[in-house]
Formats: sequence, C-alpha cells, structure tokens
Amino acid sequence: MKISVIIPTFNRANVLSRAIESVLSQTYAPFEVIVVDDGSSDSTRSLVKNYPSVKYLKIDNSGVSKARNVGIDSSKGDWIALLDSDDEWLPNKLELQVALSESNSLLNLIHGEEIWIRDGVRVNQMNKHKKSGGDIFIRSLKLCLISPSAVLIRKSLFDEVGLFAEDYPVCEDYDLWLKITANEDVGFVSEPIIRKYGGHDDQLSRKYFAMDYWRVKSIDFILKYYNLSVDKKEQAIKVLLKKARILLKGYEKHQNLEHYDEVDNIRQKYLH
Repeated sequence: MKISVIIPTFNRANVLSRAIESVLSQTYAPFEVIVVDDGSSDSTRSLVKNYPSVKYLKIDNSGVSKARNVGIDSSKGDWIALLDSDDEWLPNKLELQVALSESNSLLNLIHGEEIWIRDGVRVNQMNKHKKSGGDIFIRSLKLCLISPSAVLIRKSLFDEVGLFAEDYPVCEDYDLWLKITANEDVGFVSEPIIRKYGGHDDQLSRKYFAMDYWRVKSIDFILKYYNLSVDKKEQAIKVLLKKARILLKGYEKHQNLEHYDEVDNIRQKYLH
C-alpha cells in the first residue's frame, strides 16, 4: 500500500515537529509525507526544511479544507492518511490500519481509537463520542464520529464522493464522513492509534457557536442527492428537524437572523 500522508497547517510551528516526527517514526513507512502550509506567517517553512523527506507546499490562506484538498490532489499514493498538525500518531498507527485493510479488502475508510488530551491532561471520551466501525451513518448524524487525524482512505473514494467542502468553515469533516458512510461500511482499529490534542485557542470549534447550521446543510444535501435506505432516511430527517428547531430557537433568542430563513426553509421541506 502506497500511503500519502497529508498534514495541513497554519501558524503551528510550535507543534508541527511533533506531528511530522510521529509520521516519520511509523513502523509501517508511508510512501510520501506532504505538509500543506495554509498561508502561515510563522517559521513553518524553515521548520519543514529540517525534514528533507517531507514535501512542502504553500498556498494562500484558504482554510483547512482547501489545504487538505491541495495535498490530496498533489499526492501520488493510492491511499490517503490525514493528520492535523496539532495531533500526533502513535507509532503503529499505519501498521494496524494496513493489517485491517489486508484482512478486509472491501474497506475504503479505516479509522481507530483515540487518546484525548485537553490542556495537557488526558480525558475520557463521553459515550456519545464512542468510536466504532461498520455501518455508522445513523450514529454519525448527530455529531462527528471520525477524526481526520485517524483516517486512512482509499484515494479513489474521493472520485466518488468528492473532496472536503471548501465553503464549509467548520464541520467539513462531518460533511464528508456522512457522504462516505451513507453507502460504505468503515473499518475500525479498536486500540488507540492517535493522540488528539484540544483546548488551544485556535481551534475552529471555539470560533463557531452554531455549528449545527453546517450539519443541517449537510444532512439536507444527503437527503436530496443520496439514495438512502428507508431507515437511514427517516433517521436523517429526524435529526435534521431536531437540529433545525434548536437552531431557530437560538437565532431568535440571540437575534441572530442571518441564516434563519434558510434553516426554516430546509426544515419546512421535511415537516410533511
């Protein structure tokens, strides 16, 4: 398996070395490692020069989706592994995923268990965040259950479902995983394969307080363009209506009506 590793980054030179070195120390060596610098103004470029085997691409600041997509488009491998620059892989991450792929050649996406670190302290995941494999579409409707840093994806799958939505400032991963899990079972490595770090100020989830707006748009897209089973369609509508109702109440409460009509129109489509 030729695995291309894509590391998007923006002004994270302080943690980027940790991410890169966790890739270079894998027990299963990747085919190539690509750092996509999303317009950083810090020392990212000079830092990457310390790793001669790592390919460096710089783009104008356009967001993480664009950075990931540029990396995927420029990659030469037949599998893609993503790693956010503030996370790190455990040494046998790729080895475990490759072994699972070899035991089940039908899998096009494999993820795995995570260790969560918040403000430097290990924390336990809540039950609602519990990771799993198989048909996880219905569980994935409520919230994102796959971390980009944990995935290994067959590159040809992007030809079927598209790349990350570049017009989504957040929830771009939720959107892509829904498109994939609508028709694909996913593989899952039950032991931890990554350390996922949180709590820092530049996390996008801290900048957007109505993230369900993007989730409602994603579910609406799936309902319009994907041929879902009866059960999946019913559950998708149920979750969409609940999220839309909560959004509309929040918009009214805070007098933030920018997306009110759009969300209300989406909701009305599924009330009958």
